[in-house]
Amino acid sequence: MKWIYLAAGLLLFVKLLLLPAPATEGLEMEIAKAIVADSGVPNAVSSIIFRNRLYDTVFEVVVFTIAILGAKYLLADETPTAAFYSFDDEPSIVLARLGATITALVGIELAIRGHLSPGGGFAAGVAGGTAIGLIAITAASPEWMQAIYDRWHAATWEKVSVLVFIALAVVTLVGVELPPGDFGGLISGGVIPLMNVLVALKVALGSWAITLLFIRHRGLL
Repeated sequence: MKWIYLAAGLLLFVKLLLLPAPATEGLEMEIAKAIVADSGVPNAVSSIIFRNRLYDTVFEVVVFTIAILGAKYLLADETPTAAFYSFDDEPSIVLARLGATITALVGIELAIRGHLSPGGGFAAGVAGGTAIGLIAITAASPEWMQAIYDRWHAATWEKVSVLVFIALAVVTLVGVELPPGDFGGLISGGVIPLMNVLVALKVALGSWAITLLFIRHRGLL
């Protein structure tokens, strides 16, 4: 009997792979064009994330925030006992910091132009978090990273970015929108570019907080 199920599953897979449903041919492109025209930005993915499924995006940001708070809560009572490991050879340090610089610049570009080209706030935040991680593995000590984190009030900026994002989302869901601007321009798409920047800031700073926690309590990233 299992061979019958296996053959049926294989035939279904071949059918889905080679014979797409004719009723949907061209429909995807029409939907994408409608989304782009409605939002006023060329990147249909950003339009869907920050307009069509804005409720989901808000809760994704909230879940990420809760995950960071949960990690801080679970590790709060632990005594840091692990040794801190980092690169100590000059070539590795130079390469890691060069990679961090390039990744940070890519993250900034993705955050600013994410509504015009592939990218966006979440991708930009991941790039920013990667840059911070590369810097962390070349740090002389965890206290050095923590001092920079405290000096720039990163925890405060992280909380502010979440609150402003939720406020903008509520205003947008109510029906209030910023001027759409010129299609394809840097200042276009209403509130979408601002949301991209806020999400990028939130994800990058949240990644920084998690990185510091695991360096302090685990010694390794």
